[in-house]
Amino acid sequence: QLHLVESGGGLVQTGGSLRLSCAASGFTLDYANIGWFRQAPGKEREGVSCVSGSDGNTYYPDAVKGRFTISKDTARNTVYLQMNSLKPEDTAVYYCAATGKTPDPTIQTICLPEYEYDYWGQGTQVTVSS
Repeated sequence: QLHLVESGGGLVQTGGSLRLSCAASGFTLDYANIGWFRQAPGKEREGVSCVSGSDGNTYYPDAVKGRFTISKDTARNTVYLQMNSLKPEDTAVYYCAATGKTPDPTIQTICLPEYEYDYWGQGTQVTVSS
């Protein structure tokens, strides 16, 4: 069975850190396009960190640049999202997503449209208190 399982969410104070994990089973993350997304109450889901399977390039939106880092442990088939200097506005449910397919070549962004990701985790809650 193919699936992703996230862990590592929780409650943290402003300025604190969390590391989210996304463990894959049934397929390899070695060359997958992987994204971390988040959805806050009343807001659309947004990409916060993505890595390209073809060249390893990463993308971070301005809201998290310099604070979040995506990394991959191929031996553990797990992707991580290290989140530092957390702010209350980072509060959301965080999801990891992956696809092993080559994306539509017309897509020029590292964070792919959500429909391009074949596998999604169940989500993990991150709450940052002020």
